[in-house]
Amino acid sequence: MPGVHIVTDSACDLTEQLVKEHNLIVVPLTIRFGSDELEDRRQLTPAEFWDRCRGDLPQTAAPSPGAFQAAFQQAADEGADAVLCLTISSKVSGTYGSAMTAADTFTAVPVRVVDTYSLTMGQGLLVIAAAEEAAAGAGLDELVAATEDRIPRTRIYGVLGGLEHLQRGGRIGGARALVGSLLNIKPVIQLKDGEVAEESKQRTRAKALAYLNAKVRADAPLERLAVADGACDDFPDVLARLADIDTEHPLVAVDLGPVVGTHAGPNTVGVCYIVPARAAGTAG
Repeated sequence: MPGVHIVTDSACDLTEQLVKEHNLIVVPLTIRFGSDELEDRRQLTPAEFWDRCRGDLPQTAAPSPGAFQAAFQQAADEGADAVLCLTISSKVSGTYGSAMTAADTFTAVPVRVVDTYSLTMGQGLLVIAAAEEAAAGAGLDELVAATEDRIPRTRIYGVLGGLEHLQRGGRIGGARALVGSLLNIKPVIQLKDGEVAEESKQRTRAKALAYLNAKVRADAPLERLAVADGACDDFPDVLARLADIDTEHPLVAVDLGPVVGTHAGPNTVGVCYIVPARAAGTAG
C-alpha cells in the first residue's frame, strides 16, 4: 500500500484490532522475568503479564536498532513511500535511540522518527491520529508537523495501586516525594515533559478516581480520549464515569500492557487524552 506507513513500539498499548485497522507496524519491547525474556504482545499478552506479575517483578528492555530496521523494511516491502516512526518517551526508555540509529542507516525509503514524550495510550492516540491522516493522504512532513503539534496537547494521568513497581524499576522521576507516605495516600501521577511526576496526593482510591474524573472533565471537550486498565477490579466503574465526556473521536479502552505495567504495577488506571488546539494553552 503506497503512502506513509506508521511504525511504533509496543509501549503504545494499542490492541491487535486497532493495529490491523490502522495498518500499523509495532516493534515489541522485551519483558524479562528472571531469565525468561519475552517479546511484548508477540509472546506475552497483557493478561499473561498481569498474572505473572503477581509473583515476580519484571524488567523491560528496548528493542534493538535491528528490530526497527526490520520494521522499516517491512513497510517498504508493503509499498510505503515513506515511514513515520513514533516512539515511547526517550526520558523513560532507550527505544527512541534505537529507532534513530536504525533510521540513520536505512535508505530504502525516507524515515522520520518522532519522540512522542508519551507512553501507553497517550502514545497510542498520537499513533492513531497520524495513521488516520496518513490514510487520508497526508505526506511525511505534514504528518510530522501535525504530530509535533499534538504532543504538547497530550495529557496522561494515572491512579496507581502503589509505588513499589515505580520505585524499584527506577522510573519514579519527580514522584519521589510520594514514597515516604505510601501508607497514607493513593497517588495520582502524570507524565510531565516525558517523565513520571507527582500530580496530587489523595487519601483513598475512591477520592483519587473522583479527582481524576474531575480533571478530565475540566479539560473537555476533548479531541481524543483513551483509558487503560492495569488489572483493576473497578475498571468498569472508571469507564462508566468517563463514558459521557464530550470527545471528537470515540473513547478507546485498552489493557495497560507490560511495558508501562512493569513500572506502574497492578491496580493502575491510566487516562490519556488530547485537548483541542484552542484549549492547549489552558489545559492540564
